[in-house]
Amino acid sequence: MQKMMGLVRRCIEDYNMIAPGERIAVGVSGGKDSLVLLQVLAGLREYMHFTLEAVTIDMGLGMDYSPIREMCEKLQVPYHIINTQIGPIIFEHRKEKNPCSMCSKMRRGALNQAILELGIRKIALGHHYDDAVETFVMSLVYEGRISCFQPVTDLDRTGVIQIRPMLYVHEKTAQNFAERMELPVVHNRCPVDKHTKREEVKQLVYELSQRYPDLKERIFGAMQRLPLPEWGPQGRYKRPKDQE
Repeated sequence: MQKMMGLVRRCIEDYNMIAPGERIAVGVSGGKDSLVLLQVLAGLREYMHFTLEAVTIDMGLGMDYSPIREMCEKLQVPYHIINTQIGPIIFEHRKEKNPCSMCSKMRRGALNQAILELGIRKIALGHHYDDAVETFVMSLVYEGRISCFQPVTDLDRTGVIQIRPMLYVHEKTAQNFAERMELPVVHNRCPVDKHTKREEVKQLVYELSQRYPDLKERIFGAMQRLPLPEWGPQGRYKRPKDQE
């Protein structure tokens, strides 16, 4: 727990993500990454002096979030479930052949609207180190551009600020942490789960990493040195080593 808290705290400080007294929402999908983030931020709040709430966008796919509600009760974190019909709209009514982009936009819009209605302006998302590398490669391969999400994103139109405090955490580290802590991961009932372009890129990066072991570290470091907009850390950053 202390190691994970240290990685997340360093990321928060490097990018000035959270100021004392702020009210932070965590976007909780039910997957391991968002639950790890929730657990770690709950541990950090007394040291960094912020308050925390959890928000889940229910896609209307029949997922049971009661284990997450129990987790939030134990952590003393207020929990909000926002019911939507995003899943049925995309898969039953529109029958989208490539649903991921529209789904992402609709979920993001619902999440931003929900936190604003709660009076919160800052939302923490569970993207980690590997997500950043894979997003960079996806943009290069499928769009022909150098791009990635930002550690801190100020959405001017809505007034929402997105932060990603887990960017220094490797996926396998998050996975092992979730298993050790017995976090209540909810099975994803999305019909295209594990059959997306992101999964293809994840496999590509994995295969290349077998030949070039430092590939992820080189890509992540390049994003910070270039840097992409807002990717230059303000703190004394050292690239995360293999955390196992």
